[in-house]
Amino acid sequence: MEKKIIIFTRDDATSKNTERILRKKLDNTGYLVTSSYCPDADLLVCIGGDGTFLEAIHKFDFPSMPIIGINTGHLGFFQEIMPAKMDDFIFNFSNNKYSLQPLSTVKIQINTKSGETYEHIGLNEVIIKNSNARTVHLNMSIGGSFIERYSGDGILVATPAGSTAYNYSLGGSIVDPRLNLLQVTPMAPMNTTAYRSFTSSVLLPSELSLDLIPDMYEESALSIIYDGFRKTYDNARSLTVSFSDIKVNLLRFEGYDFWTKVKSKFL
Repeated sequence: MEKKIIIFTRDDATSKNTERILRKKLDNTGYLVTSSYCPDADLLVCIGGDGTFLEAIHKFDFPSMPIIGINTGHLGFFQEIMPAKMDDFIFNFSNNKYSLQPLSTVKIQINTKSGETYEHIGLNEVIIKNSNARTVHLNMSIGGSFIERYSGDGILVATPAGSTAYNYSLGGSIVDPRLNLLQVTPMAPMNTTAYRSFTSSVLLPSELSLDLIPDMYEESALSIIYDGFRKTYDNARSLTVSFSDIKVNLLRFEGYDFWTKVKSKFL
């Protein structure tokens, strides 16, 4: 049966030219190539940077098929292949010389005062902030036990895959994606005689959830940001952040090593 490959490309000249070359190579190899989503496709190829990769998985609602990235961006942490290595990629994929790396996702559930419930999924992280850039006050519980009344710019909850993204910029730890945990990182926490907030990241095992109840003096909306996508809720009663059952399967080839990539990108 002819294998189907979806190509999702960033709208810039370099990425479009890379797509044109890749399409020709895949056509010559006998693959059926499309830009439209097909649930039975064998592979999703994202051409661009990490932002393109995240845009693709959200647009296609976290597809279960394997995903590979060709890096025409800057950092390219998710992007496995450089454009000059497309022939190697096609050869290894055609000969099943690859493995799958499942990446965990994080889920945030928002319960509103009117009784409605909303959910959002992030591969990198979810962020809870005050929508008007004021200090956010959140009563925080972990696994059902009250921890503190947090005050600061916001809270970021990162997956291991997202530990090298915004979480790292905030001073959070780099986490090997083979570990099943969530990292709760404060954003400009207040730690004075009036406000006591934790000032370093907290690591949670996969079975525990983070529960948050807004505690605002004034009527204020919350911004929920997941992988750069933003939603605003002006009547949030409570929020729960936890591991999601959804996995993203990255295609990895022989020789890939997470810590070698960390060294090449950050050190």
